[in-house]
Amino acid sequence: MLLQLTVSNYAIAERVELTFRNGMTALTGETGAGKSIVLEALGLVMGGRADAGAVRHGAKRADITASFDISQIPAAQAWLQNNDLDDEQDCILRRVISKDGRSKAYINGQPCPLSHLKALGAELMDIHSQHQHQSLLLKDNHRKLLDEFATAESQAHTVRDCWKHWQQAQARLRQRQQNADKLEARLQLLRYQVEELDRLNLQNGELEALENEQAQLSHAESVLHKTHQAATLCTEDDNSAADLVRQAVHLLENLPVEIPALAETTQMLNEAHIQLTEAGDNLRHFMDSYEADPARLQEVEERLSVIYQLARKHRINPDELTALHQRLAEELGSLDDSEGSLEQLAAQVTQFRETYQQAADKLSDMRQAAAATLDSRIAEQLTQLSMPAVQFVTRLEPLADREPSANGNEEVEFLVSANPGQPARPLHKVASGGELSRISLAIQVVVAQTSSIPTLVFDEVDVGIGGGTAEVVGRLLRALGARGQVLCVTHLPQVASQAHQHLFVRKYTEQDTTFSQIELLDDQGRIHEVARMLGGVDLTEQTIAHAQEMFIKGQATHH
Repeated sequence: MLLQLTVSNYAIAERVELTFRNGMTALTGETGAGKSIVLEALGLVMGGRADAGAVRHGAKRADITASFDISQIPAAQAWLQNNDLDDEQDCILRRVISKDGRSKAYINGQPCPLSHLKALGAELMDIHSQHQHQSLLLKDNHRKLLDEFATAESQAHTVRDCWKHWQQAQARLRQRQQNADKLEARLQLLRYQVEELDRLNLQNGELEALENEQAQLSHAESVLHKTHQAATLCTEDDNSAADLVRQAVHLLENLPVEIPALAETTQMLNEAHIQLTEAGDNLRHFMDSYEADPARLQEVEERLSVIYQLARKHRINPDELTALHQRLAEELGSLDDSEGSLEQLAAQVTQFRETYQQAADKLSDMRQAAAATLDSRIAEQLTQLSMPAVQFVTRLEPLADREPSANGNEEVEFLVSANPGQPARPLHKVASGGELSRISLAIQVVVAQTSSIPTLVFDEVDVGIGGGTAEVVGRLLRALGARGQVLCVTHLPQVASQAHQHLFVRKYTEQDTTFSQIELLDDQGRIHEVARMLGGVDLTEQTIAHAQEMFIKGQATHH
C-alpha cells in the first residue's frame, strides 16, 4: 500500500509531505485549492506523461517520491526481483521533472526507464478518474473490464500471443509461396555446390601438404643427380673431400718434431674427416631409399588440379574452399530446416490456428461465466445507487466471420435497459450523463472488489450524485477501504464523513505567490470541513450540528 508521498515544487505546491494508512482517505477542499495535485503527482510517479508546466514557477525542477509497502504484493516483489531492483519489503518510486520538460525516473534509488515506472505502478495502484465514465462508451474498455473482473487478463494475453504466432506463421507461408520459384532455384544450386564440395572432401592442411609433395616429386631426378654428385665429392672420388682431409691429417701427424700448437688443428681435421665420412654414408642411404614416383606425382597433380578448378569456379583462393564449404552448408541447412517445406509451413499454420482456438475458447468460457456474475453484482450496486429499474447486461457477441481475432472469439459490449420492458441497448444510446456516472461508479466498485491492486484512487467519481445516493457511495468506498486502501477526492460531505482519515487542501497567497497546503484533519477539523461542504463559508450552529451528526454516523459505518 501507499505509505508516503512527498511533492516538491510541483504546480503551486512548494512542499507537501503526506503519510497514508489503510482504509479510506478523503481528500477535500475548495475548487482550485489544488486537490488534483496529489492525484497528478501520483500519476507522474506511476509513469504518466510530464511537461515543463508541471514545475512550480521559479523552481528548477519538480521532485515527486512515493513510498510503498509491498510485503503483501507478490507480483510487485517478483517484478522488482526480475529487474534486479528489489530492496527488502519497501518500494520507493521517484520522478524528477526539469523546467525544460525532461524527466528522470528512479526505483529504489536506481535510475530506470519510464516504462519501468508504468509496469511496476500497474501492480501498486489503480486510479479511477472523474472522466472514466466516458470511457464506458468504448467497447474495447468493456472487454478489458470484463477480463479484469474474470481474472482473465493472463488468458487474454495468451490469446493475443497465440494470435500473433498464427499471424507470423501465415506471413512466413505467404512469403515462401510468393518466393517459391526463386527459393527452389537457390536450394537446388546450394545442394549441387555443397554436394560438389562434399565429394572434394578437402581436409584442413591438405592443400599445403599436396603442394609440398608435388614440388618434391616433380624434382626427383634433379635431387638424385645432385645428391650423387655431393656424395662423390664427400667420399667416393680419389680426390674427395674426405681423402684430402685424411692426407692433411697424415702430414701433420708425421711432422719431424712434435708441435703442441698444431695439436688442436690436427684434432679438428680428424673430426672433419669423421663428419665427411658420415655425410657420405647418409647421402648413399638417401639415394638408396629415394625413388622418383611418377604415378604418385600424377595422382597428386590430378588432386591439385581438381582443387584449383573448383576454386576458380567459385572465384576464390584455393585455401578458402573449406570456409566456403561450411558457409554454403549452413545456408542450405537454414533454408531446409528453419523455414521448412511448404507442407511443413502449412502444417505450422494449422497447428498455431488450433492452439489459438483452444486458448480463445477457454477465454470465452471465462468471460461467459464472469458476465452473469458481473451483471448480478452491478445490478445490486445500481439498486443501492437508486437505479433499481436499470437492467445491466454484458453481451458477448460472436465475431461474424469467425476469423481469429487478437482479442478472442467475441466482442464484449455493456448494454442497459433504463426502463422495465425495454430492450437493452448500448450505453451511449440510453444513459444520460448522470446515469452514466452512477453506472460507471457501480462498475468501478464491483471490479475493484476483485482487483489485486492494493491501492485504489477515485477522483471525483461521485460527481453528479447527491442526497441518499451520496451516502450509499460513501458506504461503498468505505467498504472497499476496509479491504485495502482507498484514496477519494470528493465534494460530497456524505462521502467525506465516512472516510477513515481526511486530508484538507487549501490555497493561500504570500507576497504575490500562491501556495497549496495539505493537512491531516483531526476529528474536530473534520467536522468543520464537513460543515463547510454542507453550508459554505458562513457556518451556523445548526450546520455544525448537522456535520457532527453526519460524521458520527459515518464513522459508525462498518459495512
